Order: sequence, then C-alpha cells, then structure tokens
Amino acid sequence: MQLQKVIISGGGTGGHIYPAIAIAQALQQRIPDLQLLFVGAEGKMEMEKVPKAGYTIVGLPIRGLQRGQWKANLTFPFRLAASLWKARRILREFRPDAVIGVGGYASGAIGQVAAWNNVPIFLQEQNAFAGLTNKLLAKYARKICVAYPGMEKFFPKERIVLTGNPVRQDIQHLEGLREKAAAHFGLAADRKTVLVLGGSLGARTVNRCIQKEALRLLDGGYQLIWQTGKGYYDALRALFPPQKGLYISDFVYEMHYAYALADVVVSRAGALSVSEICVAQKPCILIPSPNVAEDHQTKNALALAEKGAALMVKDSEAEALLGDMLMQLLADEAKQAALKNSIRAFARPDAAAQIAEVIVSEIDKA
Repeated sequence: MQLQKVIISGGGTGGHIYPAIAIAQALQQRIPDLQLLFVGAEGKMEMEKVPKAGYTIVGLPIRGLQRGQWKANLTFPFRLAASLWKARRILREFRPDAVIGVGGYASGAIGQVAAWNNVPIFLQEQNAFAGLTNKLLAKYARKICVAYPGMEKFFPKERIVLTGNPVRQDIQHLEGLREKAAAHFGLAADRKTVLVLGGSLGARTVNRCIQKEALRLLDGGYQLIWQTGKGYYDALRALFPPQKGLYISDFVYEMHYAYALADVVVSRAGALSVSEICVAQKPCILIPSPNVAEDHQTKNALALAEKGAALMVKDSEAEALLGDMLMQLLADEAKQAALKNSIRAFARPDAAAQIAEVIVSEIDKA
C-alpha cells in the first residue's frame, strides 16, 4: 500500500503543533505529492499556526474538561458527540491512508473514529509522562514514536519507537547566523544574549522573574530576547519601553534567529522547548511549570538535569534563586561549555525524518 493521503491531528499548545508541522514537512520530503490535512480544535492556536505554515486545517468543536468549572463542563458530552460526528465525515470525505496523532483532544476524536474505521493510526508522544489522549489511543496504534526512554510503562513495548521529538528544520542549521540574527532583533552580535521562553502561551513565574532581573541583566552588559506570551505582553511592554539590548515580543516566530543569537536560555520545560534547546545545544536553566498534567515538565527537566545537561529551578523557588543562578552561569564560560557538551547527547535533529520512515515503512507493509 502506498501512502497518498495523511491526516495529522493535535494541538492546543505549540508543544503539539510544531512537532506535527515538522512531521508533515518530513513526510512531504519523502513523498512530494502527498496530500495532507490537519485536524485541530476550534478556537485553539493550531487554527492560526498551521495555516501560517502553509497547511489546511479543519477544526472540531471539542473542548477539554475544565477543573472546577462545572457549568462549562456541561457542554462536554455534546461537544464530544459533535466532534466524533464531524471526524467521521472528515474521514469519509478525505479517505486518509493513515492518521497521525500528536496529542490533544482533537487527536482523540479523529483517532477514535479512525480506529472504528480500521484506518492505521500512529502516535507521537512528546513528554516523559504520556498524555491522556495518547494513552487512550495506544491500543489502536501501529507504532508510537516517543522522545524519552522508559515509556513502556504507558504504551505496549513492542509498538514503541524511540525517535526523539521533531523540531523545525531551521533550528537544525544555526551556524553562521549570529550576525543576521542580531540585525533581525536590533541587537549586537558581540554581546552575550539571554533568550527567555515561557512557552507559546507565556508563563507568569518566568515573566515575574525576568521583570525583576531585566535591568540587572541590561546594566551588566547583557542582552535579552524575551518572549512574554500574548496575555502578558502589554503590561510588560509598558514597564519596559524600547531600549538598547532588549527585544520583547509576545511571540517569536523566527526561533532559528533567537537560538542563533542566544548564549543562555531560560525556559519552561515543555517537550518542544526542551527538544529545541537540545538540538540548538544551548546552556539552559529550566523552570518546570507545576500546572500541567502529572507534573510532566519536571520529568522532562530532570531527564536533562540529572545528566548535567541543564540547570533546573523549581517554580516555587525561581523568584528567589533565578537571578543569581543566571548571572553566575553567564559569567562562567566553563559551566556553559560543560552544559553544551552534555546536552549534545540529547539532541535528535533527525527525529522528524525517523518518524516519517516509521510511518511510510508500516504503510508499505500493508
């Protein structure tokens, strides 16, 4: 059987969306005339980001259950039923040869309908602790591509393939970009630069820490690329008007330039951010979010920190500790070099190509 049509589904955060786009790009490199359709959740960020990457996306009315919001949850059964019905129609009209789920409620709906209709399912799990949707779909999946070892506690061992997380292709080629990156951000190429990432939606603790330390960094001769998240941008922009050494934005689309210029990264420990930092081979301080399912960001961060590949600070301790930790790291060239050397072992720049190989090979067997 030849792969001609594929549905890729998932979203809610950049940690699901950008791996999905990277898989799509890798599949198209192998099969240039492949027809691709994305399926996401209405009103979520994938409905904006996927079309910007050049792909068609269809939204389902699915929503997750909200903790402590019983009134909002009353509509869940109806949204689920409507999503399953729409997913059935999408499958019937598009007739995919395979469905790839990367996590999120939309991938649960389309994946379940694909299973009912005997369409081959493949999963990609980004985190060290598997998400609920992928755990529920695992029994139907041909193969489950994972980023961390030890995932047999969540999935059938014989279906697991350790591939790493797919990252955008431009992040894999940063050599010689520093001058161009500095010009892009209006910064100097010869000054040490800190890149701050709170995830695609922003992070309150990370922003509060940098708000407290920004002037100290700038006064110390360092530069700052600060991705605040949309909900925090206006307030922080008002506090920090345009000034030398500071680039502040709600979202950084040109991440290859950001990594090319960065000497040290401060970041949440979402799967995508961690994987990109590993591929970029940047010294980093990770601040795991405590507000995620099963505390999976802490598990992501510990996987690096325990091997000397990253520094980690708890969210509850970050405001007290991050400033001094960051200044010490910026001043310690030997520590930066040791972190870069250790994080290299976690880099899997060919993850998307490996996932594409797994999918194409399995379909060819059919």
